[in-house]
Parts: sequence; structure tokens; C-alpha cells
Amino acid sequence: MSPPAREGSRPVEERRGAPAGPAAAPAWAAPALDSLLDRVAVTQAETGDRFPLYADPDTGTWQTTARGSWTGGFWAGLLWLRARCSGDGSDREAARSCTARLADWAEADTATRGLIFWYGTALADDDLGLRDRAARACLDAFDPELGLVPWGSAFGGPRLLARVDGVPGMVPLLATADAEAARSHLHRHLDLCLAARLPRWSWRHAPGAGWTACADPPPGWSRGPAWLLLAIAEAACLPGGDVFGEHVGRLLPEHLVPPADAAHPGGPRDTSAAAVTALALLRLGRRDRAVAVLAELVGRHLTADGRLLDGCYDLTAATAVRHELVWGDFFLAYALAELTGLVRCDAGQV
Repeated sequence: MSPPAREGSRPVEERRGAPAGPAAAPAWAAPALDSLLDRVAVTQAETGDRFPLYADPDTGTWQTTARGSWTGGFWAGLLWLRARCSGDGSDREAARSCTARLADWAEADTATRGLIFWYGTALADDDLGLRDRAARACLDAFDPELGLVPWGSAFGGPRLLARVDGVPGMVPLLATADAEAARSHLHRHLDLCLAARLPRWSWRHAPGAGWTACADPPPGWSRGPAWLLLAIAEAACLPGGDVFGEHVGRLLPEHLVPPADAAHPGGPRDTSAAAVTALALLRLGRRDRAVAVLAELVGRHLTADGRLLDGCYDLTAATAVRHELVWGDFFLAYALAELTGLVRCDAGQV
């Protein structure tokens, strides 16, 4: 199967070749991965010691952060994936140096430490001890009465939130320290987010008043179901984790690349949500659907120079609504690496 080329881009089959993957991998998968990793080199040259966040779709210029914010682990993960592909010592050192710059987040009060330290080290051959350090800190933050690690105060606002983007990565990270805490964290978020017909992706807890749904992100938010699907896939590796699979059907998107907000079907789409979903589907054994999503992303949204466009950071705030997003690049690259056999999901690592 060859996906259609994005208008104005060179067909993926013509891009610089990469080592052939398993026979079952589509012919376009390895060249697409190769183009994404080429883009990593360009991004590194542009951003230096800063962390890329999102890039202008016309110029490719990155908006960056000094400390990485909640997305820093995705940049470290891309650098580790490039190092794994190239075998080059300088690439490994670049990945190791980037990972070291995430250290201040290990004790930061935020549930996004799951994303930062799980996906920032999942492909690393040296995580500098940061994964264990972050896992212990997250376990210390686990609230047994609430049954989860709260969203936290690191980014301002109320601390006692349950947000869906605080679930993926946190499940396997917590599990390295306490598998029961990891299951509880996922279970509580599933109970809250999927309690009503319309899902709600953020909840605030007040002593004596319990949980109240928040308006933002809205029910139609594209990354809500994608993050939960990924967390369910992560939990499948845990003892008893298969029980969460009953929620998969409800979380599957109707579209290969969903609208950024289902309430605005004619508005921007979100390729980053699709990339997250593709990796989750591969992990959940839904390979045909995963390949269909990846074919759509590669054929219609990935440029010849390895930029996954049409990602939507924040539609409500009109921030980077049709842009290249660092986590979109990461999850697309990770899914393609798994599809081609470059990396594989072992029982203890996702």
C-alpha cells in the first residue's frame, strides 16, 4: 500500500532510503522514518540547547523553551531514536546531554513527569538514573485518598486536578515503583473522564465537595481519547492491566486524523492526536487500523523534509493550530520505528 503524497511534497518512496524493516512493514514506513530523523538533525542545529515546542508550517522555524516544559521528553526521545538508528557517538552524546537537562523536572510537582521521563528515556541506553528518581518522586506525590497523582502546581492553577494528559507515561513510570498505584492512577482517570456520555478530560477536587468537571479541555478535544488509549496500552503490560481494554472501543476516533475539536468538524485537524493513537493501536494489537492512520499521516501530512504538519496545540487559545508539534513528530517516529522493527515493545517497556 502506498499512501498518496501530500501536495507540494516529494513522494515518500523517493526520499533517502533506510534499512529495510520486516516484510510486513509497508514500503513507505522506513523512508518516512528516515525523513523524520533527518528533521531531528536540522532541528538540533537550529535550537541548540533549547527545547523545540512547535514550528511554523511555512518556514519550519521552531518556537522553543529553555527548560522543556511538559514536552521536553519528546525531544530527548527523538534524539535517542536518532542515536539508535545512526549508531553515532556524537548523536548518543547529544541525546544524553538533552536528557540531563531534564533533571530539574524529576521533583517538579506535575503529573506530566510521566510524559517527560517515560518517553524521554524509553529509547535511551543511559537515562542517568532519572527514571527511577522521577518514579520515586511521583510515588511520593501519589494521594491514596484520591487514588492518583494530582496534576500538580508546576504550571500554575489549582493543584488537585485530574487531567487526562497526566495519565500516559505516568502509568508505566509509577509501575516501576508501585504497580498498584499505577493501576489506581489510570482507573481513577477512566472513571472520571468517561463517567458521562460526553467525556470530560479535566476534573477539580475540593475537600468536602468531591470532583467537579472543568470546561477546558472541551469534551471534543482530540488528544483526550488519544492519551487515554495510550495509557491503556501502557497498562496492558501490567499484571491485571488487560481489564482496561473494555474502554478501547469508546475511545477509538471516527477519523484517521481527528478534528482538533469534534464540536468543530470543519476546523483544524490534529495530526499529533493521530500519531499518539497510532502508537497506542500498535500496542493494543490493532495493527491494521494503526497502519491506516500512519499511511494517512505519511501520505497527506508529512513533508519531504520530515515535518509532520497540521498538528493543533490549543484550538481554544488559537495557539499553533496547523503546526509541526514536537510530540507529533515523536509519536509518529516511534510508531514507525516499531512498525519497521527498529524498536519493539517488550513486556517491561512501552
